[in-house]
Amino acid sequence: MFTIKNNKVAVSINEKGAELQSIQYNTIEYLWQADPKFWAKHSPVLFPIIGELKNGFYIFNNKEYKLPRHGFARDKIFIAEQTTESSAIFTLKSDAETLAVYPFQFIFRIEYKINETELACIYHVQNTDDKTMYFSVGGHPAFNVPLNKNLAYEDYYLKFNEDDVLQKYLLKDGLIGDDTENIQLKNKTLSLAPSLFYKDAIVLKHIKSNIIRLQTDKDKHGLQFRFEHFPYFGIWAAKDAPFVCLEPWCGIADNIHHNNELINKEGINALNPHGNWKRSWSVSLF
Repeated sequence: MFTIKNNKVAVSINEKGAELQSIQYNTIEYLWQADPKFWAKHSPVLFPIIGELKNGFYIFNNKEYKLPRHGFARDKIFIAEQTTESSAIFTLKSDAETLAVYPFQFIFRIEYKINETELACIYHVQNTDDKTMYFSVGGHPAFNVPLNKNLAYEDYYLKFNEDDVLQKYLLKDGLIGDDTENIQLKNKTLSLAPSLFYKDAIVLKHIKSNIIRLQTDKDKHGLQFRFEHFPYFGIWAAKDAPFVCLEPWCGIADNIHHNNELINKEGINALNPHGNWKRSWSVSLF
């Protein structure tokens, strides 16, 4: 376990999956603490796929490969290096085990760094192969709701900086279906309620917003979630669980009509041989 901190914020990260374990500010724990009664994870990293594969496999160069939901990175041990008191880098490299299910040589680095009351998460993907690499990357951080134990889940809301309507893509057995539902926001605000997630995640494509605030009018504490160049976004909670996940994705689950070809997968990123790719999101605490 690694801890990075400054005089305001302390963050813990596990080498397994390079997964956040704790984000504390002002004696408040902002990150969901993985109660197995609801969901036994904190903030899994999604790589090299996001969501489900149709029939559990994909095809690349006429060969079938199987990958679990959200890929393998969340279950792998990363090599950790604490670069400063307030920053650390976690590195995963392809090996014989990954090549058996994902035929690309890569270096995947996740950098966490704190600045004042902001935690940034930066994904670095390096293609060390001689062929184009196809991949997805996403975050899955879960935040405690309520943050103030004297308040209720329904006291909190999500405030979007640009969107007035969310177009939700409905899932069918974990795959993206053809049907959508519009969620009308009131003053760009989505009030939280457990029932929002009774039919799985709110899956969004190409939303306008790049900032979402989790807050309440009954307490001063909340957070601001900022993300850039993530074309897909998920909002999720386990049934009746006291948290909400804010999930920026460069990639998405397979569509029900997908032909299983990896290069045709919606949202897949293509990285040239020996190329580099980077995306980041951040959470500011208040």
